[in-house]
Amino acid sequence: MQEIWERLKQAIKELYGLDFEPEVTVAPENIEADYSTNAPLKLAKELHQAPMDIAGELAQRLEAEVTAPGFLNFILTDEFLSSEIQNLSQNFRENISSDEYAEKVVICEFSDPNPFKVLHVGHLYTSVAGDAISRLYEYAGAKVIRANFGGDVGLHVAKTMYILQQKNPEELTIEDIARCYVEGTAAYEDDKKAHDEITQLNKEIYKINVEKIHGTRIADLYWRGRELSYDYFREFYARIGVKFDKFYPESTVAELGFRTVEEQLEKGVYEKSDGAVIFDGEKYGLHTRVFINREGVPTYEAKDVGLIFTKWEDYHFDKSIVITGNEQLEYMKVVLKSVEQYAPELVERTRHLTHGLVKLPGNQKMSSRKGNFLKAVDVLEMVREALENEYDSKDEIVALAATKYAFLKYKMGGNIIFDPKESVKMTGNSGPYLLYSAVRAKKILANCRKDEVVKSGEYDKYDKYDKYERNLVKKMLEYKDVLGLAVSEMAPHKLANYLYELAQEFSRFYEKCPVVGDIRESERAQLVKVYLDTMMHGLDLLGIEVPEEM
Repeated sequence: MQEIWERLKQAIKELYGLDFEPEVTVAPENIEADYSTNAPLKLAKELHQAPMDIAGELAQRLEAEVTAPGFLNFILTDEFLSSEIQNLSQNFRENISSDEYAEKVVICEFSDPNPFKVLHVGHLYTSVAGDAISRLYEYAGAKVIRANFGGDVGLHVAKTMYILQQKNPEELTIEDIARCYVEGTAAYEDDKKAHDEITQLNKEIYKINVEKIHGTRIADLYWRGRELSYDYFREFYARIGVKFDKFYPESTVAELGFRTVEEQLEKGVYEKSDGAVIFDGEKYGLHTRVFINREGVPTYEAKDVGLIFTKWEDYHFDKSIVITGNEQLEYMKVVLKSVEQYAPELVERTRHLTHGLVKLPGNQKMSSRKGNFLKAVDVLEMVREALENEYDSKDEIVALAATKYAFLKYKMGGNIIFDPKESVKMTGNSGPYLLYSAVRAKKILANCRKDEVVKSGEYDKYDKYDKYERNLVKKMLEYKDVLGLAVSEMAPHKLANYLYELAQEFSRFYEKCPVVGDIRESERAQLVKVYLDTMMHGLDLLGIEVPEEM
């Protein structure tokens, strides 16, 4: 399709002197063509010509057919399709890749859990989506750094530590930490005395971290809780097959953020208000936020400022992707707008992506603050149980594929209703369906004749692709265009849904076109091989592993 688009665009330029962006689509089923465009209809008004006349002129240049009221239809020859599928097969053997971001450094920040809190389903979602986006940039040739930013200091730590003070540091567990955060939050909100003590404790913890204090009960509890949290994070990421190149605890960027805000305060970017340092976002149609509080402690906003400059110092990135929940959208607008006043080039290189909530059927609202949230490990367990109940299978690869695909098939931004039972279905738009299709292709190839060559002339009457072979070939040839869109739009869902459509096309091919033992075994086996390579490559870009059998 890309070649047709380029030739059409060039023909319009040569004939009419216009830089026109035509739209080429798959032709409707009732038209005996492969691709179609309505470009003549779009051009008619600007050129003051009849659409059919324009279509006729373009058709002569492009060897296309014309249909009323002004469509151009393109029919691909079998020779062209055969050549293109061979090229695709060769590209896979040469490790198909793109060079759009060659020599570029992309830092992709996602997941961002806070130590002293438990990973919830949102962290699972952003870990899966962030890893897929990172893989797409790597496909495009970029050097990608996967970064993880989390609050190892701050009010949430103080709330947890307020309750943890009653615990022995050597006996702490991650479950204790999760429970204490809920209890500490309730105390902070409901008890004035506890509120004041937690506020004071927040300053003390900040000092412990900055000055690396050890040996006191509070310090030992803090360092032990922090260590447990990071061990817990790493174990979870290993379980879901997501790696991080860099962990940025907030404490490591807080001082730089504090200094930067103080320096820009003197230059008028930030200003004093009731003892705090703020950025007046209302001047820019945003809201005002505090960057240094009245106690002289940098807030999340200042730490994010420090993070931006720390990333730059560490990697001199060409692009910085930051993935958070939708609730952080307005917050990040203020942070970035403030930095734009003194480092516009860094903001220009930064892209903030947001996602919605992940909910179970029933739409129950959940909150980590209230303790009724859905933990990330609980989601994995629910999918594993659903797979076992439905198919008596405990295959962790299939369960993880079901989870990841259930997230990635949706466009990032809106809320997702995640149904564990639906995610493991072997039919329909699911991860297991794609895995089963790939495994089926593996089995076909394993049963094909390895070296036997069909005698010359024996299949002369099959010198053309049939309908189902042709449809499969055309679908596979869309792959590189889909990858280009997925990269340019940072949209894993485009790749995920393409793979589903491709699997459907392969299913129709499988039902109508016998491979093993058929007179056209060698040709059809080649199509199956390219199909399998395409599916394996695409699933790998989504971070989904394919088992040997199901």
